[in-house]
Amino acid sequence: MDLDLLEHGDIRLLGLMPRASNYTFLGEVEEGDRTARVVYKPRDGETPLWDFPEGTLCQREVAAYVLARTLGWPNVPPTVLRDGPHGEGSVQLFVEHDPEQHYFTHRERRAEELRAVAAFDVIAGNGDRKAGHCLEGRDDKLWVVDHGLCFNERPTLRTVIWEFAGGPVPARLLQDVRRMDSELRDGDLREDLEPLLSEPEIESTADRAAALAQAGRYPSPGPGRSEPWPPV
Repeated sequence: MDLDLLEHGDIRLLGLMPRASNYTFLGEVEEGDRTARVVYKPRDGETPLWDFPEGTLCQREVAAYVLARTLGWPNVPPTVLRDGPHGEGSVQLFVEHDPEQHYFTHRERRAEELRAVAAFDVIAGNGDRKAGHCLEGRDDKLWVVDHGLCFNERPTLRTVIWEFAGGPVPARLLQDVRRMDSELRDGDLREDLEPLLSEPEIESTADRAAALAQAGRYPSPGPGRSEPWPPV
């Protein structure tokens, strides 16, 4: 996917997405003869939260894409931060998918891919990994979306993916996780994240990557609430 289309194409809104807690629009970007459907989440449509700085959820959506792109996994749709019809917000490529399929319906068939999702969520500190955030695309790839509640300074992990808890992280994933420690502290990844996250948030992300690499195992639930609500 050419990020230039997402960054510079004209946005036309098609309507609000159903069941979203913040203002989330389905739209279309167009530049010349190129078009793509997108999900647009304006900063001004975000519901204030006590545990996240106000107006930063759209930046976290982009940061998740940047982190996944550097890791090489999981599949997070291309996402950019730009101006739109309702002001600045995140613009993410829309994934064509079957809405009846989600984590609970394909977790056995896609266990290896979900191991990567689980490791990613540990590093990003995902506070809201619902089953419906794991999409089975028309391209037969597993895509993960909705990362506005990531990268908190506090060690928060709320997810429906707990079947790997206590088990070993696959060696191929650990190799990439170890690389993240230096990338997050003084590499290109840190530079890419600095416009999106605060310095303490980046440091906490690096600390989570280092802890996962050292442990070599997926964490167990708790303390506190470890699953999102609703689960789907």
